[in-house]
Amino acid sequence: MARISITRTGRRQFLHAGFAVAAGVVPAVIFASEQTKRATTKPRRIGFVDDNLDNYHSRTYLKHLRDELKGRGFEVTGAFALQAEKSRRWAEEHEVPWFDSVERLNDSVDCFAVLAPSTPQVHWKLCQHLFPFDKPTFVDKTFALDAATAQKIFDLADQHGVAVQTSSALRYTAVQQHVASAGEKVRHMVAWGGGGNFDEYVIHPLELVISCMGHDVKSVMRRGGEPESQLLVNFSGGRTAVINIYTKARTPYAAAVTTARATVYITVDTKRLFVDAAAGFLDFFEAGKALIDRRETMAAMRIIDSARDPRARKKFVDV
Repeated sequence: MARISITRTGRRQFLHAGFAVAAGVVPAVIFASEQTKRATTKPRRIGFVDDNLDNYHSRTYLKHLRDELKGRGFEVTGAFALQAEKSRRWAEEHEVPWFDSVERLNDSVDCFAVLAPSTPQVHWKLCQHLFPFDKPTFVDKTFALDAATAQKIFDLADQHGVAVQTSSALRYTAVQQHVASAGEKVRHMVAWGGGGNFDEYVIHPLELVISCMGHDVKSVMRRGGEPESQLLVNFSGGRTAVINIYTKARTPYAAAVTTARATVYITVDTKRLFVDAAAGFLDFFEAGKALIDRRETMAAMRIIDSARDPRARKKFVDV
């Protein structure tokens, strides 16, 4: 098995890989670039919306937007969060204007980034408040608690004509770049990921697989439980994947990608992870329309639902 380790995902733009999205065919893969467009005379304004702003994602995304991605021409010009007292202090410490309502925040921004990475149960409520403003809205991982709520969010966005996109940071890695450059059908994948618990961190190795193999998922079986879970996933055309979620242990993100030609093991450069993920939602804001097929989001949500089904511990269940 060949092994490659790519330490930098690069700054080239791969917004649309020219592959058909069909059963057994490599899906279109989206890549981020922090320098696709240079800053205009007037920065585009992002509003952070959260449950509690004092979290790793808000700190990290803010840092990268002000540093490596500064040339993209975006600026965080305001923030609102449900846990007001803690979040106001965070905003003051990080010199981000604080707003005590989404209505007031709306007047100072052009697009929204809904964070709350550890409390996705608030995403539906926050989207209900934001979508009437008709501004592009990025929703952080995990999109929703279950597939039914995820579909409600998409339906509400359609009612208001709002562009909405979601992804894990693991969509923008050397794994997807390898799949795009190889130009071959992915027959099988094995993905690894760690984290604090299954519910919050399963989305990361799952995102690696779905972004490379597409949305046409047939069935799922789960082996093990906390802290060591394994998902067996059947795709259309006889394609398969194994997703390992080893929580409470040091498990680097990685994937083995198998085509008819070879199996290649690829490690994920976590130093670049959030820079490229932030560049990904800036690409979305620039486009004003989703650059990720929502069918992939829904496939991921259905897999997670199926993995929670007690029947999946004994047999494959349909997705």
